[in-house]
Amino acid sequence: MEIPSVRPPAVIAVIGAGNMGSGIAQACAQSGFTVRVRDIDAPMLERGRGLIDKMLAGAIQRKKLTPARREEVLGRISFTTDLRAAVEGAALVIEAVFEDRAVKAKLLGELGPLVSPQAIVATNTSSLSVTELSRGFPHPERFAGLHFFFPAAINKLLEVIGGESTDSGVLDALEQFGYLTRKVPIRVADRAGFAVNRYFVPYLNEAARLAEEGVASLATIEEVGRELFGATLGPFELMNVTGIPIAAHSQESLHAAFGAAYAPSSRLEEQFRSGTPWAWKEMAVEPQRKTEVRERFLGLTIGIAARLVEEGVATPEATDRGATVGLRRAWGPFAQLSSIGIPEGLRLVEQYAKRWGDAFPISAELRRRAAAGESRWPMRYVRVEHRGPVAWVLLDRPEVLNSLNSDLLEQIERAFQGLESVPEVRAVVLAGSSPVFAAGADIAEMEHKSLAEGVEFGYIGQRAARRVEAFPGPVIALVEGYALGGGLELALAADFIVAAQGAQLGLPEVTVGIHPGMGGASRLTRLIGRAKTKWLVYTGIPVGAEEALRLGFVAQVYPAGAAREETQKLAETIASRAPLGVRWIKRVIDDGMDAPLSAALYLEGQSAGHTFGTRDRTEGMRAFLERRPPKFEGK
Repeated sequence: MEIPSVRPPAVIAVIGAGNMGSGIAQACAQSGFTVRVRDIDAPMLERGRGLIDKMLAGAIQRKKLTPARREEVLGRISFTTDLRAAVEGAALVIEAVFEDRAVKAKLLGELGPLVSPQAIVATNTSSLSVTELSRGFPHPERFAGLHFFFPAAINKLLEVIGGESTDSGVLDALEQFGYLTRKVPIRVADRAGFAVNRYFVPYLNEAARLAEEGVASLATIEEVGRELFGATLGPFELMNVTGIPIAAHSQESLHAAFGAAYAPSSRLEEQFRSGTPWAWKEMAVEPQRKTEVRERFLGLTIGIAARLVEEGVATPEATDRGATVGLRRAWGPFAQLSSIGIPEGLRLVEQYAKRWGDAFPISAELRRRAAAGESRWPMRYVRVEHRGPVAWVLLDRPEVLNSLNSDLLEQIERAFQGLESVPEVRAVVLAGSSPVFAAGADIAEMEHKSLAEGVEFGYIGQRAARRVEAFPGPVIALVEGYALGGGLELALAADFIVAAQGAQLGLPEVTVGIHPGMGGASRLTRLIGRAKTKWLVYTGIPVGAEEALRLGFVAQVYPAGAAREETQKLAETIASRAPLGVRWIKRVIDDGMDAPLSAALYLEGQSAGHTFGTRDRTEGMRAFLERRPPKFEGK
């Protein structure tokens, strides 16, 4: 199936100019897309235009945007009441009307004959079934869900939801669209609440339940919510800001899907009907009652998070990203579980579940890990994807620009170690899962390290880089976005670096009181010499991809939108060459760098001579004489 290019300046049609639609339009326009906003009448469009104007004016006030940039963004947005004109030629159509199944279904029926057969159509929904909505659309394979979080122009989280018939290429395109609009996309299954609202909305409901049962005052519950999750707002103020009706309606949807344990609190329903905000500020905090509130919140959150992962709704990593990026909490459910220990987490979940019995099922995986005495829930920060003979090793902490912490570095080491025993892999690309390589080592982890711990952290990084460098086959580092500090040090361990236009590369460690320790200074000196290395390290000033190419530590620069495709082609070209010849010459070049010329020449001659004893040499020369492509076996 042909997937349209959803890259700037492609046309994005946003249907609905309300709070969400206007925010989505602004986010797209700020990222370089051409945006058409459609609503039913001129007053609605004017309101949407006003919302965008207000958001941009606020950005100028906060010095996040210049007046010139504001005009540029507004110049990319047009407004119309004509549905046909709005969607004509659009690569992506985002339906962002009121969260009502009948309203959305009617609109999708109207859109069906108007959109291009190649266009992707997405519904912006926080609770409705994508599969059910797709049944009213003529091309369900091109239909998916996008859950933008309020305010859509600012909040970085984007849930990407596939229906039963959604093509995987459509989901890939929407994920890349998310990155291009500066979001952190997470893939979630089409289940009520998706990932984030599945545990977030019940947290709001539980706060009302605690008040209803007289467990603690509103002020106590509010303060525990802030402290426990490291959030700016507690549950009651959150509902006051975002709307108590939204919390009530969302909880009703979860109740319909999951049963009694998700029943809306009577207190929440009363507050909704009253039309008044929660008056938590008028009450006193009761410190002695905090423990029970804390344990209820943890038991609920960990219990639901573990279940949704077990059901395949989202990964643990995506679940935590939803909390830290979308809800702006300091920690996600699995990070909190690991901080208290899995056995203690299970105790709190079982304690919470007692009141509900079978209506609140406990994750079998949580029980298994607790029984095994595990303390931390394993989190995967490195993904390996096989694309023909090429393996992509992807750094996957997009919420922190792939900052390198100890876990990620150790997982890089294990990933390359594992690939050494996979003969089908003839080339490896090291890159970020998002269009960022790595913005550096994780300052949040390093900040509190002692001298001895700092030394050990450096050695963990060195071991990861050395494993990359010592990999027997060719390794290409693809740098998009940023490769700074430890990120560049890691990239320098590859056989060579290719970069996307606009990428920034540098070793700025001296700006935070340290200096490179993973081998970056040593490797860079061997590539570009002492003087240029010292300039980069002493100043800490990053350079662009083209300048890095000129200096000699980047081998090729590709257009930003095509960097991954071009890198895959390059890797496939290398993979098509004689595997033993490529591996052996890699060793000759690397070992010869530190040897006297006479020794390097001897090593090269010996290695080249040994290629004459391989089947690949026989096949290669025979194919040349027979004028056909060779079929190398690596033997």
